[in-house]
Parts: sequence; structure tokens; C-alpha cells
Amino acid sequence: MGGEPDKERFLKEFGRDYGYPNAPHNIDDIRANDFKRLNDVVYLDHAGATLYSESQMQGIFKDLSSTLYGNPHSQSNCSLTTSDIVGEVRQQILSFFNASPTEYNCIFTSGATSSLKLVGETFPWSSRSNYMYTMENHNSVLGIREYALREGAAAIAVDIEDIADFHTTSGRKSVIKIVPHTVQRRGEADCRKIHETSETYNLFAFPSECNFSGLRFNLDLVNSIKEGSYQMPGTSPTQSGHWMVLIDAAKGSSTCPPDLSKYKADFVVVSFYKLFGYPTGIGALIARNESMKLLKKTYFSGGTVAASVADIDFYQRRDGVEEYFEDGTVSFLSIASLHHGFEVLNTLTMPAISRHTSSLASYARNALLKLRHENGNCVCTLYGINEPESLFDSMGPIVSFNLKRPDGSWFGYREVEKLASLSNIQLRTGCFCNPGACAKHLGLSHSDLLSNIEAGHVCWDDHDILNGKPTGAVRVSFGYMSTFEDAMKLLKFIKSSFVPQLTHNIFGEEPSSATEGVERTSRYFLKSITIYPIKSCAGFSVESWPLCNTGLLHDREWLLKSFNGEILTQKKVPEMGLITTSVDLKLGVLIVESPRCKEKMQIELTSAQSIGKREVMEIHSQRYEVGGYWNEIDIWFSNAVGRPCTLVRSYAVQNQMWSNREQCIVGMCRDVETKLNFVNEAQFLLLLEDSVSDLNNRLRSKLHNGSHNQPAEVDPMRFRPNFVVSGGKPYAEDGWRSLKIGERNFKSLGGCNRCQMINMTSADGTVQRSNEPLATLASYRRLKGKIYFGILLRLCDFIDQDTWISVGQETIPNTD
Repeated sequence: MGGEPDKERFLKEFGRDYGYPNAPHNIDDIRANDFKRLNDVVYLDHAGATLYSESQMQGIFKDLSSTLYGNPHSQSNCSLTTSDIVGEVRQQILSFFNASPTEYNCIFTSGATSSLKLVGETFPWSSRSNYMYTMENHNSVLGIREYALREGAAAIAVDIEDIADFHTTSGRKSVIKIVPHTVQRRGEADCRKIHETSETYNLFAFPSECNFSGLRFNLDLVNSIKEGSYQMPGTSPTQSGHWMVLIDAAKGSSTCPPDLSKYKADFVVVSFYKLFGYPTGIGALIARNESMKLLKKTYFSGGTVAASVADIDFYQRRDGVEEYFEDGTVSFLSIASLHHGFEVLNTLTMPAISRHTSSLASYARNALLKLRHENGNCVCTLYGINEPESLFDSMGPIVSFNLKRPDGSWFGYREVEKLASLSNIQLRTGCFCNPGACAKHLGLSHSDLLSNIEAGHVCWDDHDILNGKPTGAVRVSFGYMSTFEDAMKLLKFIKSSFVPQLTHNIFGEEPSSATEGVERTSRYFLKSITIYPIKSCAGFSVESWPLCNTGLLHDREWLLKSFNGEILTQKKVPEMGLITTSVDLKLGVLIVESPRCKEKMQIELTSAQSIGKREVMEIHSQRYEVGGYWNEIDIWFSNAVGRPCTLVRSYAVQNQMWSNREQCIVGMCRDVETKLNFVNEAQFLLLLEDSVSDLNNRLRSKLHNGSHNQPAEVDPMRFRPNFVVSGGKPYAEDGWRSLKIGERNFKSLGGCNRCQMINMTSADGTVQRSNEPLATLASYRRLKGKIYFGILLRLCDFIDQDTWISVGQETIPNTD
């Protein structure tokens, strides 16, 4: 993976398909002119939302600033202008799907999910109806079953498995084999007479492209279902009522929209931000005219009725299908904007977009499959690549995978996502709202899924490995503006971060070559003491400071929370880093300043300014007794952080972290029994000065080797330590089990897991973010998905009044 030779090999294999050679502008021009905002970011979540182009937005702004659009529910000139553009865009959408306007209608919705909901709530369900859907479906498709089950219909998830020979009265023909899962029913079926005598309607739903694996379903499935040309155990398709077919084309339409002149589905749903990025909040339901007549809509609204009477039960619906199903005023400015998005796609052409994106996905799949650890074991497991070609047309531009260590255990997908973000690679992890495909491809049984839920696993959490199995996957997806360089950066990132697996123990890490050979003393001394009175705000350093049973006196004794109870931190409110703090023990005040506030605030350490009432507050399984302050203090902090908030103080007499001691790993456990203020994990954080120096040497080396816009070095205060100790070798602290500072004894609780917060700096009244130093730390201080730097401490001694710790005191570690 060395750059130009790789690209030459890629172009030799995919040059005919890559880069739009027959379009007015090639891919390099498109990226340079229309996507400058990407800079060095690799965006690979086009299945989630693709990107809008600069020329597209310029066209929209020019249109909206030069044309007067009015509410289309009127007869004024500007309203007629709106009606005209809405009509034109409807035809443009039908043309995109090759759907005849005499056979299909385009109904605008807020998105594909809204379109699916519209079908579900208006479909003519009965107790004899069936709602059948493939396992590979988005949650928004699964949600339709709630309407079906409520009306007494059956819901059946199915797998499309094979092509089989099926005997009929006219001979033998090839049919699709459908394998059903458990039939779902809810309560007693509604057996009203109208349901017994009316026609039975069934609905079959599948995606044109699976948003988990990228598999493109063979659209012959539409005709097979409607004609009954399938085989399913326990059913007689020709006698089960009238079947209607719904295609979820939200993902597939971005590269390969269904051709409705060939595959006459009854309903097709689409979201336009998946096609060209902007506008969001607008989608469509493409529906056959005859099918729409069967839908039973109850609600009427402005724009959907020709006439209504307020005080009697009378209304007359409009004749037009679109008018009847589009409640209220459509999002006409968004609809007008769609025209400019389609211009982009039409200029490149959809076949060319499909070939371009598929070439990148194919290259990435092939390269990932070739990756091997030193012991010969595969690095990558890909999903969806071994399905029969007769059932699936091809693979879309999605690559879904998980990564393995040399011993065969899994890397967590959240670890991959976090490290990718540090490398400016934006991708997606989890199940992508597709639980059926996720369980199917990962081999998760019902018992696995229920066990994971009982363990607390929910969507978007960090439980990526449970019982030795992944709970989701890593997904990268390419868009029309993706480049070979994007794919290469992804592959280089995976190879450098996960091949080979780091086999050394980070505890006792060898220093960088820049610090080797430097003579160091084996004696250690406390060089600095820092207290952070308010969680996530700046701290202050002292020469000496009293200890108490919660750690350093007044350390993390206060925090800010929003009015809805959310705890504010620099991760979400970077402006907190601009608030400076200090405590004057003689005056008995906490002093805070902010560049956003003209006056400094002094808060008495006694209870004079606090509200007398105290309450119990729980944060991360810790229970705190807390108290608040009068309004003037809350107003000051609200101005300082730019959002409403309140200041809360901990009264830590009974505050204690709850945890299971048996779950602690030696050298890595967290504080389970100590009295704590608003700290994340332990009373103290200690850094070794020479460990920071070694990190800075690595940062300078990285800058020298061509890394751009990264700091050459960082100050120890970036890591918010309470103690900085001088002496010894870099990372010697990793092996400390306990230590003594002066006359006080401390126990090491293991390494401190670092997060993005150390990448934030405050300068000139602003907060800046970068990828460093976390990206460099990740390259050599990573263990089981976590990045460690510094150690956590617990005070072992009982502290009475007037116990102090001072800079210059000797620090004596114990490694036994």
C-alpha cells in the first residue's frame, strides 16, 4: 500500500469504471471544485447520508434568491410558480425511477420512514392478511408490522434462500424458495363481517439494497411475489389473497434506482439526502395508482379536501392522489431544491455512478480479504460476499466487516470507529438499524440477542463485544464523490492500526529513540500539584495543599448541569475550558473568571450563598448528596458557557462509587470503595514528567515526517493531572502498585483511559480541537481498545485535619 503503484494497479483493473471518464468533469475535478470542505477528511458513511456539492448549493441559493415561491394552496402568481416547480419535480422523480406518470404517482413525505409509515397505517389489513418481509430490512420497515398485528394480520420474517424447480399444472418452472421464520400474531383476530367478505390484501417488503451488507436484491422478486412464483413451506401462494410489494429503495437509489417499467412494485420509498445530500427532511412514496386507491386514509387536513363543514360530519376529499395523501403544505422550497440535486446525478449518469462506487468497494473488499496477521490468520471478516448470484444481482458500494486479532478474538467495532476518527476517517459502526441482517450475518441467535439486551446492550452504546461475539459491525460506504485516495487511506489505517496487533505490554513501555541513552535518576520527586474545583473547568497549581478523605481539598467539588439534568463537560461544552478557577483558603472563597463575563465571581466556601435544601443525585452509578446556589451564580455560569445551567456542589460525606470488585483486572481496576467528589474514576491522576517528554518527542518526530497541522508538543496540564512527578524512565509509573509521597501512602488503580478531551486547547478566548496527542498515543499506548496515559491513585491513609502535601516531596514507588 505505497501510493502511486497501488493506484496504477487499481486503474489497470477498474480504469474503465472509475472516475467518470465520459462526464464533463472527472472525479479529481469534482473533488477539487465541489468538495473543498472535506480537506483531509475521509468521509465513508454515504449509506447514512451522502454529501451535497458546492455547485449544487450555489444553484439552490441562486434559485431561491431570484425566484419568488409562495404557498401552493393559493392562486397568486408566486403560488402558481410553486405549483409548477412541484409538478416538474414530481415528473423528474418518476423519470428517475423510469415510472410512467399514467401508472405511478409521486407523493412527497418527510423521508423514507414517513413513506413507510404512511403505507403501514393506511394499508387494508384484515385478520386474513399477511405482512411478509425479508430479514434484511431497516427498522422502519419492521415497524409496519405493528399496524398489521394490531388489525389481527400475521407478520412473517423470511429468508430468500434458493432457486428451486416448482411443479405446476403447466409443467415445471423455476421459482424462488422462501424460508419463513416464526409466524407472529397478536391477540384475537378481528373477525368482523366486513373482513370476512372483502378481498384479502397482503404486503411483501424488501430493500433494493441491504444497508448492512450492501447486497442488492434481485428485483425479479417483485414479479415472483405478485405472480405466486415462489415456494414456501406450509403455504399455498395462489390461494392466499392479493399480494402487493413494497421496495425500500432508500439506500439502493443512490447508485441503482429500481426500474419500475420492468419491476412493477406497488410502493417504493426514497429519501433524497441519501442521493445528493441536500435537502434533508424530504422524501417520497412512489406508488401505483391502482394500489393507492386501496389505501384507507382517515385523517384529512388543509390541502387534502375539496370542501368540509365545521359543525357537521361532512368533508369531500380531493380527486388527486398526491393532494389526498400530502397533509398540509408540502415543503415546497425543499422540493424546488431537489431539481439541482438531480442535475448533478444526471450529469454524471446513474450507471456511471454505480460503476464508479462499485469499483472502489470491490477494491476495498479484495484488499481487506488479503490482509493477514504474521501467523497467517485472516484480519478481516466481510459480510454478504458469499450469497448466491441467482438471488442477488450484485454488491452495492457498502463494505461491512469486523476485524480479528492474531489469536482469533475480535476487535470491538467501537475501537475501530474511535481510532478511525483520530485518523480523520468517518465511518459507521453498529447494526445500522437493521437487526435482522445484523443477527443473520453475525450468527446471533435469539438467545444471544436476548442475553445482550439483558446485559444492557442498546443501539449506539459501547457494548461491541459480548460473550466473545461482536454485537455489530464496521461499515464503510462510498458515494459518487469518493476517490481511490479515500479507499487507500482507509486500508492504510486498518493495516497500521490492526496489522500486526501490538504484542507488547504498554506497562513498562520502551521510550522513543529520541530519549534513549539519556541518563536519569531513579529518585522521584513531586513537581506540581493541581486542583480542579469545578469539573471540566480549568484548574490552578499550588506549592502545597491540604488532603482530605475525598482527595485534594475541594478538587472536583462542583459541577455544572443543564436545566434538564445533563452534566456539562468540555466534550459537549468546550467553553468550560475557558473558565479559570482558584480557591483562597484564607478568605474562604472559590474564585472563577471567564472571558465571556466582565466580572469575576466569588463564591463563599461556607453555605451562605447556597440554597439550604439538599438532594440526592446519581451519576455513573455513584450517589451524591448535592446542593445548589442562588440565581445570580447560575446566571453568571450560564453566560460563561453560553447556555442555561446551574452550579452544584458535592457534600461527599457519603459519596461512594459502586462497582464489582471481582470484575477488576489486576493493575486496571477502578476505585470501588473510596469517598469521591465529581471525578470520573479515582481521587487522583498522576503523570510522570518523562512520559510526557517521550510523548512530545514522538509528536515532534511525527511533525518532522510530514504530519500537518498538529502540535509539536503538549504541556502536562493538557491531561488534567493532580500530580506531576519528575525522575525515572518514561512510563515507569505503569508498573507502580503503590507509592508514598512524603508521609502519605497511595495505591495505584492502573492506567487512565484517555478520550478526545485531551485534544482540546484554549487560546485567545477560543477552544481549538485537533487529533493530537490522542492519535499518537493510540499508536503505542493502546490496550484492548483503550488508550492509557498516566495512572489513577487512591489515598490509603485516613486523613485528619491539617494534613498537607507539598511540591518537592520525595515520591517512592513500590512495584511489588
